[in-house]
Amino acid sequence: MDYKLCLGTGMGFDVPTEEQIRLIKKAGFDGFFTDAESLENLMKYVAIAEEENLIYQSVHAPFGKMHVIWEGTEEEAEKVLVELKACVDSCEKIGVDLLICHVIIGMERHTPNEIGAERFRSLCEYAKEKGIRIAFENTEGEEYLAAVLDRCKDLDNVGFCFDAGHEMCYNFSRDMLSLYGDRLFATHLNDNLGMKDEKIKTWYDDLHLLPFDGIADWENIAERLKKYNCPECLTFELVSKNKPERNAHDKYACMSFSDYVAEAYTRAEKFKNFL
Repeated sequence: MDYKLCLGTGMGFDVPTEEQIRLIKKAGFDGFFTDAESLENLMKYVAIAEEENLIYQSVHAPFGKMHVIWEGTEEEAEKVLVELKACVDSCEKIGVDLLICHVIIGMERHTPNEIGAERFRSLCEYAKEKGIRIAFENTEGEEYLAAVLDRCKDLDNVGFCFDAGHEMCYNFSRDMLSLYGDRLFATHLNDNLGMKDEKIKTWYDDLHLLPFDGIADWENIAERLKKYNCPECLTFELVSKNKPERNAHDKYACMSFSDYVAEAYTRAEKFKNFL
């Protein structure tokens, strides 16, 4: 397959997204994804994508209130679902058919319920009516991911977004592709140093390093992706700045956005050669 290389915007740099997209193209990438923003902003990014002949690979939904879908009242949960449905609407309007979602937030949460799973299904059914696919990411709370994907197993617009770094720091290096690879829609490729405390999951361990700067076995990741229907777009989600109480990103501190993205492209090409 002629894999395309895509990169998420942001990455900790204070550079306007419009400029980032152009520099992502200049570095050699084939496409990009953004967070959910106003429709006005998203339309600007679409225009640049068309101008630069780039793939607008996906939109990433906000995830800070995902626990409310499981734990909130009907009124509280509906407010969050309305926000997510607005993301679906935006995807439809800008012609990007893939929305990336988390299913939970909170390391201490491990008990999904029928009400939450059904609420997520209502979102997925809404997205199907709009012609939008939703890919749910492996994060903390594997139980919630399992519950949502099981509840939506008959919906062909619902799939899995594999985050390589999350697998190491949130999923105890459990092979998430062996569980959900048959429903793989997207990747979030990044490196990691594993768990500082092997028993305690923490956001501080979620580093999103450049590939080959951590402990990931990239040849193994490639082999696992090849077992399944690896998407055409190999999408990387990276961060250039340190987390609190961590110094794993010090090596990037002196890099400009252009230099960082150029190095990201070099690493992405190296990984692509394993496939």
